[in-house]
Amino acid sequence: MGDPRGFIKHGRRDKIMQPVTARLQHFEEHYDYPSEEKVKTQAARCMDCGVPFCMTGCPLGNLIPEWNDLVYRGQWKQALKALHATNNFPEFTGRVCPAPCETSCVLGINEPAVTIKLHEVSIVDKGFEEGWIKAEPPARRSGKKVAIIGSGPAGLACAQQLNRAGHQVCVYEKSDRAGGLLMYGIPHYKLQKDRVQRRIDQLQAEGIEFRYSCAVGTDLPFDELKTSCDAVVIATGAEQPRDLPLAGRELDGIHFAMEFLPQQNRVNCGDSDPAALHPKHKTISAKGKRVIVIGGGDTGSDCIGTALRQGASSVVNFELLSQPPENRAANNPWPQWSRILRISSSVEEMRVMGGDVHYELTTTGFIGRNRKVTGLETARVRWENGRPHPIEGTEKIWKAELVLLALGFLGPQTELLEQCGCATDQRSTIVTDAKTRMTSVPGVFAAGDCRRGQSLVVWAISEGREVARCVDEYLTGNPSLLPEVRLEAFNY
Repeated sequence: MGDPRGFIKHGRRDKIMQPVTARLQHFEEHYDYPSEEKVKTQAARCMDCGVPFCMTGCPLGNLIPEWNDLVYRGQWKQALKALHATNNFPEFTGRVCPAPCETSCVLGINEPAVTIKLHEVSIVDKGFEEGWIKAEPPARRSGKKVAIIGSGPAGLACAQQLNRAGHQVCVYEKSDRAGGLLMYGIPHYKLQKDRVQRRIDQLQAEGIEFRYSCAVGTDLPFDELKTSCDAVVIATGAEQPRDLPLAGRELDGIHFAMEFLPQQNRVNCGDSDPAALHPKHKTISAKGKRVIVIGGGDTGSDCIGTALRQGASSVVNFELLSQPPENRAANNPWPQWSRILRISSSVEEMRVMGGDVHYELTTTGFIGRNRKVTGLETARVRWENGRPHPIEGTEKIWKAELVLLALGFLGPQTELLEQCGCATDQRSTIVTDAKTRMTSVPGVFAAGDCRRGQSLVVWAISEGREVARCVDEYLTGNPSLLPEVRLEAFNY
């Protein structure tokens, strides 16, 4: 504990967000980070608790009090080592993770929590600036080959861990770039794509092979892949979007969020064909349009921020659920993840520009003219016994030229699963053994959202690291030297 009175002397000072009018003019990162000395001062607020609940709140079991103290003492290189001991990609989680660690911070019981994410991203960014982060190829190879299907955070973490254990790893990616939602889902202003590519380059330098534009199950039969490898890891994510099959759904101008978001990321990467990944090769733009985003989660928020930056004339957001409380409810005690009202940067931008989030609102149909959407119909709902019921007399028509569906994801795409024969559960996610992470097909493993269901980047990295350890034990027949992910029952 660097400063026993640090949490008393210093208030919480996080990174500073640029003004709304300024950040809507660009797609670059919209935070201004404090100086090194100010970050060290914030690290002094960590109390080095006897029971570090922040660690149990983190799906990776990050050594948070350890690297907080190292930051306070200015020992940045040692802090980076401690950070990388549990997290392959802290520059991703330090930017896009909702920080369940901070809602589990002991100081957060009655004071603003320690700025854990700020310290995390400051450590890794300094590591890259100083040239401390370099490729670490294995000293020797095991002779075993592993195929990983999917290059999102779970697949990348799994690939790096298995490669460092000495196995030859090949990652198969159906898109033309690696990264999954890190590259094509999360907007550039939240996670710049050169930061993602920088890690891909590192993994390639460590000896990991990437095969792009190769969809296993269509471009490459699964049986052919399986027979050429000693083990296969499915890390395809949960890409099947939840639809809204109402009257008028076929109208032009109604799109899934993941048909819209990748196009702007491709533009930001300098691609000449933004619609290359769209199933019908259709370009989607919000410029000059009235936009309605249906769904109030992170994906909906990303659609809001992207549409505003593209120059939408107006943006509003519909959410079926009730507005969360401002403070913890009695059935949501510390140190659990706090289910409270959070205002994302995109929602703040929307409100400044005249839009808002409309809670307890259900869409009942789409309206169109000349096969194009011109609006939609809604009704207010009341919740009874966990189900929404439309309220008579609250019907309303909203005008819109672009409707984005951000209603979550149902599970992995089914084509691959049909070929590999893996058992799935009621949610359509892949069933695995609790200890070995192996599917019902011998030698085939699963990690990330395709196994867990739609979740967080930090959970995907956790899943990737843990399945790598299980695959290593399967290949060697001995206990793995790869670290075991430390998890607690109440994790978010």
